[in-house]
Amino acid sequence: MDDFEWLGDRVDLLVRGGLVITCVPREDDPIGRIEGGAVAIAGETILAVGREAELAASFDLSRARVLDASGGVVAPGFVDSHTHLIFGGSRVQEYAARMTRSAAEVAAMGIPAGIQASMSMTRRASTEELVQSAAGRVAGMLRHGTTTVEIKSGYGLTTADEIRMLEAARQLGASGPVDVVSTFLGAHDFPPEMPRADYVDLVVAEMIPAVAEAGLATFCDVYCDDGYYTVAQTRRILEAGMRHGLRPKIHVDAYSDIGGAGMAADLPVVSADHLNYTTPEAAARLAAAGVVGVVMPALDFAVRHPRPFDARMLMAAGLPLALATDLCPGCWAESMQFVMQLACRLYRFSPEEALMASTVHGAASLGLADRGTLAPGQLADVQLWGVPTLEDVIYRLGNNAVRAVVKRGRVVEPAGPEQMT
Repeated sequence: MDDFEWLGDRVDLLVRGGLVITCVPREDDPIGRIEGGAVAIAGETILAVGREAELAASFDLSRARVLDASGGVVAPGFVDSHTHLIFGGSRVQEYAARMTRSAAEVAAMGIPAGIQASMSMTRRASTEELVQSAAGRVAGMLRHGTTTVEIKSGYGLTTADEIRMLEAARQLGASGPVDVVSTFLGAHDFPPEMPRADYVDLVVAEMIPAVAEAGLATFCDVYCDDGYYTVAQTRRILEAGMRHGLRPKIHVDAYSDIGGAGMAADLPVVSADHLNYTTPEAAARLAAAGVVGVVMPALDFAVRHPRPFDARMLMAAGLPLALATDLCPGCWAESMQFVMQLACRLYRFSPEEALMASTVHGAASLGLADRGTLAPGQLADVQLWGVPTLEDVIYRLGNNAVRAVVKRGRVVEPAGPEQMT
């Protein structure tokens, strides 16, 4: 029984009757499909995965609740590893205007735009308003199969407001059911009220220690690009974060190549995100350093990026790629299925590569080894699709294939009465 491992004998929930995609590669299948498979769950953990007959021979399933996936697909929950989903207000006017006008024309119209606009609106919003608006977006993500999400700060740009954003993220994670991984991104832009050098000093000397002492973030991130943070400033901030126990991430090569990817490989960072202008040489250095690349097709689509990332080149360099929504005021995308569809059609991902990038590699880009696959000992984060194949998720544009979602062993996106027994 190559797909089966015995860990115990108490089964609380059995997900059965469909095509199980484990995302554990096999020699004969890069995503570990099991026809007629089942997933046995106890508490928050997967006990066993295999063909249903094998599980029935080894476990007493008589008292287990059953989630019927007949005719559908069972897959790991999505891990969305790059979002800015906490923000005040909306930039819908800017987005609509940019359909037919340039950035300069939008500015001449007096429409607030960019990170600075979101900063102003976020500062004016109360923490309660930030939590409430973000909760709606998280609920939409859950409905589309996301069970773990990374959330960055970065629209406050003062110590108090950056902490408020991270506190809002903590509240979202505590209220569940989606797991939240928080990232401090005080170095997202520069506030207009102080010199840039002084703000870098503030991030290093005040913000990072305060965030770390309060235990509000796992990662520290910097937007390293032309017009934003220099390579030297980025290194200084990330190294300060590392001294305070915050693991490094980087926004890099999004709109120019200023040498940030090489520095990111030297540290090394956990993930390097965007990578539109990354060279093959830099991609190879990142890969050799064990970095995960995070790419965001929906962001390229939303901003009509002048240089979409080169996924096949990055993969050829040996860089594992994670997909993420980059949900933010300029890219309001809640569905990882939509991201996978764009990745396959526009960036030449195979459906199998897109799924691995949305689960296993997404988890790796957050330093998480306990999710992203359906395997014994992993968190029981599972989604059921009401389509017969993975390829149907890619094929049915704009469709939400999710029929049910299990998070930490609990059905959180309700199944119909015909599915749950």
